[in-house]
Amino acid sequence: MTDVRLDKICKTYGTVEVLKDIDLSIEDGEFCVFVGPSGCGKSTLLRMIAGLEEITSGDLSIGDRRVNSLSPKERGIAMVFQSYALYPHRTVRGNMEFGLKLSRMDRREIDARIARAAKMLQIEPLLDRRPAQLSGGQRQRVAIGRAIVRDPTVFLFDEPLSNLDAALRVETRREIAALHEKLGTTMIYVTHDQVEAMTLADKIVVLNDGAVQQVGTPLELYDTPANLFVAGFIGSPRMNLFAGEAGPEGIVTASFGTLPRPDGPLPEGNVTIGIRPENLHLTSEGGARARVTLVEHLGNEILVELALADGQKAVAQGPRNHCPTPGDSVGVTIGSEPLHLFDGLGRRIETRSP
Repeated sequence: MTDVRLDKICKTYGTVEVLKDIDLSIEDGEFCVFVGPSGCGKSTLLRMIAGLEEITSGDLSIGDRRVNSLSPKERGIAMVFQSYALYPHRTVRGNMEFGLKLSRMDRREIDARIARAAKMLQIEPLLDRRPAQLSGGQRQRVAIGRAIVRDPTVFLFDEPLSNLDAALRVETRREIAALHEKLGTTMIYVTHDQVEAMTLADKIVVLNDGAVQQVGTPLELYDTPANLFVAGFIGSPRMNLFAGEAGPEGIVTASFGTLPRPDGPLPEGNVTIGIRPENLHLTSEGGARARVTLVEHLGNEILVELALADGQKAVAQGPRNHCPTPGDSVGVTIGSEPLHLFDGLGRRIETRSP
């Protein structure tokens, strides 16, 4: 059993605190994604798990071992980097076997491992080529294959798709998901792309400013974001956030009038109301009035950017059947899906239907 446990993990560089009291449990065989904006500390956290960065304080365990003082090769992990990190003068086979040869593994075992990994990744015809003769997607497969042949207990991926074009990103993302299904090995994956996180993860860890904002399944984070940061970060297009005020008679917004008071206690004062774009509907009559500022066509769907009467902006997502044009005046109504409420400190209050 190979789980990964982080207990009060901190990282500082001089007086700068990069990671703050990270408590996290990643279960055996789980696909865990660290997601967050650039500079939030997610790659630093991954490198600490790999043993490439020292831990300032706290405990890190892989399986039943505390590994704070162990070197990367002693931790039973394999890492796939954003930059591929392939030796340009070696063939694909030479890159995949290099670490195994250093460990003095038997030649027959090396060949067997390379054959299995090459078949799994469909790179058998490429084994005698050098990296310069490969496409970006093929190089990334080789980098993954080099990790597979080590037979690690934990795979670490540091933004492995960042250098690929859009089509290759989708293809390689599917290959990584299929690889996890085949191997069943614990995988930890870093990305700033929340679409990658939503489609790959069993568990998502949202980081910002060196701290964990929320941990949960993709749907838990989408349906019940813990705070305004998670609400705005998870979801594409992002959640609409409107200023409002909670009072004894309900929640009043300049854009949507008075909304019914939710069940349960609600602190009076300033609140923020979150509405997913798919929960805003456009009408020719009725609803809050808004002006269409931009229409984005996504094939079967459209995204409509709106300027509301009070100056707030919003995005509505819907079918392409009734497509407005920029400059049109439209009505905006709220659908039946739950709204999201956040207090003055940005913490989730409650989800309810209008």
